[in-house]
Amino acid sequence: MIDEFAKDNLHGRLRRDREALLWKLDGLSEYDARRPLTATGTNLLGLVKHVATVEARYFGEVFDRPSPEPLSRWQDHDGSDQWATEDETRDQIIGFYRRTWEHSDATINELPLDAPGHVPWWPEPCPNTNLFAIMVHVIGESNRHAGHADILREGLDGRTGMRAEHEQPIDEEARAAYCAKIEQAARSAASIKA
Repeated sequence: MIDEFAKDNLHGRLRRDREALLWKLDGLSEYDARRPLTATGTNLLGLVKHVATVEARYFGEVFDRPSPEPLSRWQDHDGSDQWATEDETRDQIIGFYRRTWEHSDATINELPLDAPGHVPWWPEPCPNTNLFAIMVHVIGESNRHAGHADILREGLDGRTGMRAEHEQPIDEEARAAYCAKIEQAARSAASIKA
């Protein structure tokens, strides 16, 4: 009974994070969805592509249930899953992510939490694991990257949050006053420490 409760709870959180990540693309131009927004090239559409690849590997290869999506061998990882080429459309990447959800959900639904898995890219003595540990790991990855996406989107147009229905109208004046308050506290603390 507790296993089903745990699995359902973890699965629900994974679904929430998936939707939050995709929502960060809503209303963006092709350029803004793809352009590098950090010194390392992190971009919103690339985050979606990366998380889709991560999920496809962990809920596929780890449980000997290869993804029906074409993936390069994990040994050949070259960072190409972290950005969209000019030939890849947003719809293709979102479609890949959604199809990955279906495959991942089937793995989660069909296996018990203690189902054994093997992660060949994890160093010894950790490569042997189970569905529970993989669900926790993938939720962590998804949540981390949804947080990155939240910050990137805020930098583009000020939109924040996990879901559209919870989004509040942006009060630019209130935001500016709040940021000025934080800036003043930072400057004051720096001058005291100097």
